Amino acid sequence: MTLYIIRHADADYERDAITSVGRPKAEALARRMKLCGLDRIYCSPLGRAQETMKYTAKLLNVQPETEEWTRELPDVFLENTEWGPMNAWDLPVEVLLADNPSPTSPDWDRLPILRDLKLKEKFAKIGESSDHFLSKLGYVREGVRYRCLQPKDGKIAVFCHGGFGVTWIAHLLNIPLRIAWAGFRLAPTSVTTILFEQTSGNWAVPRCLSLGDTSHLYESGLTAD
Repeated sequence: MTLYIIRHADADYERDAITSVGRPKAEALARRMKLCGLDRIYCSPLGRAQETMKYTAKLLNVQPETEEWTRELPDVFLENTEWGPMNAWDLPVEVLLADNPSPTSPDWDRLPILRDLKLKEKFAKIGESSDHFLSKLGYVREGVRYRCLQPKDGKIAVFCHGGFGVTWIAHLLNIPLRIAWAGFRLAPTSVTTILFEQTSGNWAVPRCLSLGDTSHLYESGLTAD
């Protein structure tokens, strides 16, 4: 199975919609996804993701399904930092990778600036929701790999958000969350491709073939900025 994790187009966050700049990018994305071919389309319930997704669903004539758990991360906004208000995943890299505590230690969520956000519980919740979602597609997580109950060569797209997308990728690829937040960024309409590669017997392991790809924009004469 191939999983495409797609961030919504350029957004007007106050209106929870995409902008006039974002619409042609969503159209270019739809043309790309038609070339890929999709068996199923899933989407966050938020307006900016839904509006982005509709171009692809219409072009491919695929009925989309809404997945509540793929909405943008809740309650991880920091009002008062020395860099101004921001989402936790946008903190400077040197902060996210601070050694006290280490990003890979069991108490990684106790970094002082993140301590009150209950990140460990929220990350675990996304993991649980991901595992439930993938189990319905025939992939049951056991440890860091997936048992293939019904192995398929299907292609699945999930239209979602920047912070959520990186967090989900961290779970799928077993990357410490603070390292993923520090090292990965998903541009609007970017496509991250995860292959659930069957490695032996009935087991599959997610492998990232590309992260945050926006080549469809350049082919359409657009830019990712």
